[in-house]
Amino acid sequence: MRLVLDATAFFLDLPLEGELYTTPSVVAELADLSSKCRFEALLARGLLVQEPGRERQAEVEKAAAGSGDSGVLSGTDRDLLSLALEVSAAVATDDFAVQNVAQRLGLRVRTLQQRRARPRQWRYRCTGCGKYSEEPGDCPVCGAAVKRTIK
Repeated sequence: MRLVLDATAFFLDLPLEGELYTTPSVVAELADLSSKCRFEALLARGLLVQEPGRERQAEVEKAAAGSGDSGVLSGTDRDLLSLALEVSAAVATDDFAVQNVAQRLGLRVRTLQQRRARPRQWRYRCTGCGKYSEEPGDCPVCGAAVKRTIK
């Protein structure tokens, strides 16, 4: 099985088998000694660190916008999803937003420590007047904060 690993995979001592991939942006997030040692051990066993091509980014952006997760996905999350599309791999993550977008993209998800996220559709609603909006920020009607809610 091909797996694209999120940073969580390097924080836990779980057995990982198959073709393993990650991105340079994930490697940059590894700050503590144990996660760096885990990275080195997996690298010695064949882990591939690969920058995703930009051609898959548009698919990820479209799926994230469709699910309402675009505001919470980091650049690293987008890289993971793009790489998973590129190499036809499952995504190993506990991040619910990444799982939600991965499912919209038709990617398999392997959770590491948390339960699997249910697919969600998000929308944005003003905390003041209750008007629905296309994106988070300030409400154009009353100026209150617009927050993400489950559709």
